[in-house]
Amino acid sequence: MRKQTKFQLLFAGIFSVCIFFSSSARAHFGMVIPSDDIVENQKAADLHIKIMFAHPFEGVSMPMEKPVKFGVMVDGKIEDLLGRLNAYDLKMYADEETFQAWQADFSIKRPGDYLFYVEPAPYWEPAEDCFIKHYTKVIVDAYGKEDGWDQEIGLKTEIVPLTRPFGIYAGNVFQGIVKVDGKPVPFGEVEIEHYNEKGIYTAPKGALVTQVVKCDANGVFTYVMPKAGWWGFAALNEDDKTLPLGEEEKPVEIGAVLWVKAYEMR
Repeated sequence: MRKQTKFQLLFAGIFSVCIFFSSSARAHFGMVIPSDDIVENQKAADLHIKIMFAHPFEGVSMPMEKPVKFGVMVDGKIEDLLGRLNAYDLKMYADEETFQAWQADFSIKRPGDYLFYVEPAPYWEPAEDCFIKHYTKVIVDAYGKEDGWDQEIGLKTEIVPLTRPFGIYAGNVFQGIVKVDGKPVPFGEVEIEHYNEKGIYTAPKGALVTQVVKCDANGVFTYVMPKAGWWGFAALNEDDKTLPLGEEEKPVEIGAVLWVKAYEMR
């Protein structure tokens, strides 16, 4: 076998590092996906809600411990739903094995906007040398009341929609404001991915898997969803607190995640 030059060895090392980061440094998304986002009749009122931690476009999931909090806010009142959670084995389209995820059932009894939210347990990500906590929410409108969808739950970090987060066509503009501790985050980045549930879409290049926009000086971001389906918006910031890992203190990435469904016009 021909002896490799120092340059070849250096190039191989750099190439290996690039492969490592391209395969492991994907965008993470907390996911709260209800069976419907608009309830118009009693048949749709019995919601089934799936709670996952994954790379939604690439169809790759990660194990998820039981959340710290799971609840719903309607008419400004919060109901604790943590006791309704049940673990299940999740296998997304690109997974080679199953991973733990969570699910719950919830029956809507009266009109209103239902803000479902999850605070997860911290997830250790070696590739990023930090813990990850994605405070995730989704909003379901029931019987056309359309009142309360822009309320704040009071999460550590939260996306507050400025566009009504349901009844949206693909191609509509969507806007939200990113907050941490109740205050807008100027010029922060928001990562966006489509929930490619059945793997029917492919990205022509890696940069198209996750879309990225920046907030303006008031913490407001804008995006147009080009296709129908569920879209996740994740605004990432670093917590002012750390968490211990062995004898070290590690940073915590806090994500404000909002899921919105777009529809095709018929």
